[in-house]
Amino acid sequence: MNRIRAAGVIALLSLLTGCAGLPPALPPPPALRGDAPLRGLPSTTQAAWPTADWWRDFDDAQLDALMQQALRGSPDLAAARARVRAAVALAGLDAAAQRPHIGASADLTRQRLSENGLIPPRFLGFTWYTQSDLGAQLEYSFDFWGKQHAQLASRIDDVRAARAEAQAVRLGLTTAIASAYFAWQTDQAQLRDADALVKLQQQLHELSAARVRQGLDPEDLDAGARLRWAQANTQRTELAGIVQTQRAVLAALVGVAPARLSALLPHPLPAVSAALPDDARLQLLARRPDLVALRWQVEAMGEQVRAARASFLPNLSLGAMAGFSSIDTSKALALGSRVFDVGPALSLPLFDGGALKARYGYSVAQLDGAAARYNQAVLDAAREVGVAVLNLQRLGAQRTSQQRALMASAELSSQAAARLRQGLTDAAPTIASEASLIALHATSTALHGQQLAAEVALIQALGGGYIDGAATATPAAAATTPAPAHAPDTTP
Repeated sequence: MNRIRAAGVIALLSLLTGCAGLPPALPPPPALRGDAPLRGLPSTTQAAWPTADWWRDFDDAQLDALMQQALRGSPDLAAARARVRAAVALAGLDAAAQRPHIGASADLTRQRLSENGLIPPRFLGFTWYTQSDLGAQLEYSFDFWGKQHAQLASRIDDVRAARAEAQAVRLGLTTAIASAYFAWQTDQAQLRDADALVKLQQQLHELSAARVRQGLDPEDLDAGARLRWAQANTQRTELAGIVQTQRAVLAALVGVAPARLSALLPHPLPAVSAALPDDARLQLLARRPDLVALRWQVEAMGEQVRAARASFLPNLSLGAMAGFSSIDTSKALALGSRVFDVGPALSLPLFDGGALKARYGYSVAQLDGAAARYNQAVLDAAREVGVAVLNLQRLGAQRTSQQRALMASAELSSQAAARLRQGLTDAAPTIASEASLIALHATSTALHGQQLAAEVALIQALGGGYIDGAATATPAAAATTPAPAHAPDTTP
């Protein structure tokens, strides 16, 4: 007989649940890229991945100080950390929903009965009375279908995504500062060359003017020398303005006014050493914080799909109350004033106008969108890596050719100086060769600066030292396979 009753209850529940529709089948796991399309790019097994504080490898105390100042006071970083704390708090709320809720209450009410009410006071023997209630309540919702667990898992994945996003903000800030700093150092080096070039062009103009006054050269030669001197001055003025602009950009990135930025001294540009690690195709997905964040978002959306599916099924909760209730305060805690209340509550989705199906369809679409964004981000990351690597290769070849041109120009300048010492010529050829050498040196400096910019871009494209070991597991299974229960990570 008990089996017959149980079967009848199950059949009734199935019938009632069918009013809102049977739970839909979970969608197949989204197709996520398992590696980055980097085949064919030049790489080396000796190339190391960036470290967490990668800028220290440049061994520049000024750059280190700028990074520390920016990381301490960045509003963007503060906002990202606040988003992490908010995600942790929301995960705590969902974790609390899985635990029993216990509360206590005490109530004392003084009330006068109406003499013309349903029960006149003359039948009760009193007009005024004091109602006292003291009790404790218990509420607990059973998670038979895993809805609460899926919601908690989704919140935990949101925490992980927020933490990865905070690291992406940190990486963007530090690489922007390094790029601006090396651009300032490059412009400073070019400004020194421009100052030297202006002096040499002035000397050439003075020599040419003297030769014109002596009738040795036509006036158009002096006009050409004067034009080159003016052009050198123009270039020097432009570079000086660019140096000030770069300093203002650097101050803005650090978070201070240009006048409050600490004094910066020109330093020689560091050597370029970045290269693509040989295992970048497989490791990039776990070393890019933006990719890791998107991947955890796919996980979170998969758990939301499971939670939306569980909403189609009945929900069972338990409520209980124990305490004292009396209209005589002297007997408020007497054994006869005890009250108890316990009982289950069953909620069934019957006719909801299609809300459950719409909510489920929305969660599936969100999952598909998160997967598409992740796959596109992998392609974008591979493109950024490829551009940076090929730029480094191209600029390295150009700088090598430029170095050969510099050596040849230096040899010509040395020969011109030797002829001047021997009295075989005047100073004009020597000064002209020195000017040519300085111009080539300025070009080489510009190429060096572009190499450093490409190196910083590659460091950013490789994730800047970030790695999340948990992200190497395939998250697509979250859409179809329940994960073990786990508490929210509340570490800062």
